[in-house]
Amino acid sequence: MFFGGIAIEDAVGGVAVHSIRKGSLVLKKGTLIGVQEVAALRREGVRTIVIARLDGDDIGEDEAAAGVANALKGAGVRVEAPFTGRANLFAEEAGVLVLDHARIDEVNTIDESITFATLPAFAQVRAGEMVGTVKIIPFAVGQPILDRVLALLGQPVIRVAPFRPLRVAAISTMLPGLKDSVVAKTLQVLRDRLAPARATIVADKRIPHRADALTAALAEMSGNGADLAIVFGASAIADRRDVIPSAIEAAGGAIRHFGMPVDPGNLLLLGDIGPMSVLGAPGCARSPKENGFDWILNRLLAGIPVTRSDIIGLGVGGLLMEIVSRPQPRAGGEEDSHTPPSVAALILAAGRSTRMGGPNKLLQDYRGKPLVRHAVEAALASRARSVTVVTGHQAEEVQAALAGLPVTFIYNPDFAEGISTSVRAGVAALPGDADAALIGLGDMPLVGPALLDNLIEAFDPQRGARIVLPVSNGQRGNPVLWARRFFGELQSLEGDSGGRQILKANADAVVEVLVSSLDVTFDVDTPQALAALREGRR
Repeated sequence: MFFGGIAIEDAVGGVAVHSIRKGSLVLKKGTLIGVQEVAALRREGVRTIVIARLDGDDIGEDEAAAGVANALKGAGVRVEAPFTGRANLFAEEAGVLVLDHARIDEVNTIDESITFATLPAFAQVRAGEMVGTVKIIPFAVGQPILDRVLALLGQPVIRVAPFRPLRVAAISTMLPGLKDSVVAKTLQVLRDRLAPARATIVADKRIPHRADALTAALAEMSGNGADLAIVFGASAIADRRDVIPSAIEAAGGAIRHFGMPVDPGNLLLLGDIGPMSVLGAPGCARSPKENGFDWILNRLLAGIPVTRSDIIGLGVGGLLMEIVSRPQPRAGGEEDSHTPPSVAALILAAGRSTRMGGPNKLLQDYRGKPLVRHAVEAALASRARSVTVVTGHQAEEVQAALAGLPVTFIYNPDFAEGISTSVRAGVAALPGDADAALIGLGDMPLVGPALLDNLIEAFDPQRGARIVLPVSNGQRGNPVLWARRFFGELQSLEGDSGGRQILKANADAVVEVLVSSLDVTFDVDTPQALAALREGRR
């Protein structure tokens, strides 16, 4: 192939290598030069042009791209018409992408003029989703090079294994303290995972967390024709002799592999009872976030065999946990250290005040105001851009106590199930441009605006300070400021958890602000605490 500058009179039959804009002339890259193009160039005073001209054994970029793409594709993949040397490959049906990694590397090694890129191996794909692209870099490829690639591709290297509408049995083992609401939400998350595969939950069984009870349940599911049984244990699998693996073997099955070099997802177990596959789900399978459980489940749903070596090979790339101390772009652009963050205050005021023995603590008087009004007014006087109040118990009375204040009220109908429900409701209602949430409690009237401003001042995502909390005499207190990237985890909390597990898992993102007073650890939960507050004995 000829490539270079040439007089415009000699350029007929060549392809413009660069776009040319001059005067009224717009000649786009890739334009085939003809007599009219030469005349237009001459009118604008252009005397030379860089072109590419095919030689006798050259194959044009589009033809070459289409030829390679069609040789690469297998079942469930189609190739669209090529353009500008690119041929894109698309999934014809929903399923899992299966690749021959070694042979794809060989294709990309033969010559730099031919490149092939794909989605990751075993990615879940939708019908119509782009799964790969062939790009011819120059304007043509020599026939000998193209022949070498096509000779290598004796069989396809990319295909889609279609999902199968499997019959799935969900078995939940139960221990005291595990709420039915947690199990219900787990099943909804599972339904959402199964939906793309059109798989259905044919049994929802809840049994005691004992090997004998699980053995009977697994035998029943196998006898009823379930294709896949997923066991959500009330307690994580700690050993091959634990409840779930013991039950699989007692039911006549075998353990294919326990453990997985994917985090989250380490404690996954894969086994079989006859033709029925059994998944011992890790704890992270209760979360809708992608984790190692998805990687194995999707393969099973697509009928792809999963061996011990397949699981062991997932280690490279298996760390899915976000490294929160690393600065990353926020939604909509790069973090700008010169732009003050937008912090939204969230005051939780939905509790039932059960330890007060009757009255709602938030409505009790302190220095001429209800307790909750002190907390909300402090938030309004701080640098927080907005204040949202979550109500629940005696919502109308709490709103009346805050009459005239410029706040947004959010009602939490599930307030009786614990503080996590108020966190979830409040975080979901925060302004879309909030970079962080400062979550405070309505029964802490001594936390003033100066302290809140100190917490906001310490928030510095660029330096890894993504969770900020006060500490007094070595004891952590409230409020706690959370960067936006934790909003999803906050909305996954359950029961009376206020986020302690998130703090524990992200210790490197936590910044402690030392304070001299005990105000950040003092809340009014009991009549005695209220009396101490009023008497100044806190």
